[in-house]
Amino acid sequence: MLRSARILFLVVLTAASAAACSDPEAELVERARAIHERVITLDTHVDISPANFTAERNYTQDLPTQVNLPKMKEGGLDVAWFIVYVGQGELNDSGYTAATAAAIEKFEAIHRLAGEIAPNDIEIAYTSDDVRRIAAAGKKVAMIGIENGYQVGTDLSNIQRFQELGGRYMSFSHNGHSQLADSNTGERDSTWLHGGLSELGRQAVAEMNRVGMMIDISHPAKTSNLQIMELSAAPVIASHSSARALNDVSRNLDDEELLALKENGGVVQTVAFASYVNEAKANRNRAVADSIRRVIAAEMGIQPVDRRAMFAMSPAQRDSVRAAMQPLNDAVAARQAEIDAIAPPVDVADFVDHIDYLVKLIGLDHVGISSDFDGGGGVKGWQDASETFNVTLELVRRGYTEEQIAQLWSGNLLRVLDEVQRVAAELQNRG
Repeated sequence: MLRSARILFLVVLTAASAAACSDPEAELVERARAIHERVITLDTHVDISPANFTAERNYTQDLPTQVNLPKMKEGGLDVAWFIVYVGQGELNDSGYTAATAAAIEKFEAIHRLAGEIAPNDIEIAYTSDDVRRIAAAGKKVAMIGIENGYQVGTDLSNIQRFQELGGRYMSFSHNGHSQLADSNTGERDSTWLHGGLSELGRQAVAEMNRVGMMIDISHPAKTSNLQIMELSAAPVIASHSSARALNDVSRNLDDEELLALKENGGVVQTVAFASYVNEAKANRNRAVADSIRRVIAAEMGIQPVDRRAMFAMSPAQRDSVRAAMQPLNDAVAARQAEIDAIAPPVDVADFVDHIDYLVKLIGLDHVGISSDFDGGGGVKGWQDASETFNVTLELVRRGYTEEQIAQLWSGNLLRVLDEVQRVAAELQNRG
C-alpha cells in the first residue's frame, strides 16, 4: 500500500512539473510554424528594378532589397508577384511608347531570373495549378502583376501581349490619371479627367475579361473602381489596399467599395504599408526618427539623402548613397528602441487589425495579404520577406484556423484567378 502511494505521488509530481514547465507562448509559436510551413504563402505586390535581374546582380544574392530568394527562403514566402510598374507620364504617343518599352524590360527581367539565372530555385506560374505544382516541388513561385495601365497606351492589343508574357493582373492607373481611368490622387485637388473610366478604359475592362487578366482596383479613384466592378464579367482584386474606415487615406478602399467588391466576388489584398495601415502612428514614429537622425548626422558631418530622391537614382547610385549613409543608418538603428519607446511604430498587430476589419465587413472569402515591398511597404515585424512568418503568428494568436490562414495567404486570390480564367474561356468560346 505504501509503495502504491509513493508511486502515485511521483506520478502526480511529474505531471505537475511538466505542467509547470510548459510554455503556452512556445507552443503557440510551434503551432504557427507548422501551419506556416503547410500553407502556400503568397504576396501580391513586390516592386522590382531590372538592374537587380542581371547575371552579376540578381535575386539569388541577399541584395539590400526587401524581397529576394534568400529572404523568401528564410521567411517562408512561397509566391511573390513581381510588378511591372511604369510611372505616370504624358498622355501622348511618345509617352506611351516609352512606357511600353519600360514594361517589356521588366517582363524580360522576370523571365530572365526564372529561365536563366535561377531556374532550379524559382519558376513563373500562370495558373493556380502552376502555383501548387511549383510549390510542391520545393521551388519559389514568381507571378507577374502590372501596375498602371498607362503602359498599354491606346493600343489595347498590348493587354493580350502582356497576358502572353505572364501578366495576370493590371491596374488602370497609378499616381495620376491615365488614358484609361481617373486615379485616387484626384482627391488632392478635386481635379478629374474622365469622371471615372474613359471610353478606352471601358473597352479595356472587356478586353481584360476576354484574355483572362484580373483587374486591379488598388490605385484608381473610387468612381473608376465602382464603374469597373459594375462592368466586369469577372471578379476583380485590389492587389495592395487596406481599409479606409481604419485609416482615411485615398489609397485605401472605403466600405462602399469593399461591399461592391464582395458582391463582385473579388478579393482585397490587405497591404502592410505603414502609412496606409496607420498614417498618424507612422508619421509620429518617422518624425521622432528624423529628429534623432538629424542630430546624429550633424555630429557625424553627414548630409542625409531623402528617401524619395533615391527612387530617381540608378541602382549603382543608390548603392553608393547607401554605402555613404551606412554609418549614419547604423547609429540611428542603435537608438531604434529609444525611438520606438517615444513613438511606437506601426506593427504587424496594426496590420492584422485591418485584416480583422475586412473579414468582419465582407467575409473571409474576400480578404488576402500583400506587402508592397520595395515600393515603400513594411511594418515592424514584417519589414522584409525574411519576417513573413510573423504575419502567420499574429493570425494564429488571434484565433484564425489553419484553413482560414490558407485562404488569407493564397486560397482566396487563387480562387479569383481561376474564376477570371474560366470567364475568359467562356468568352473566347462564344467568339
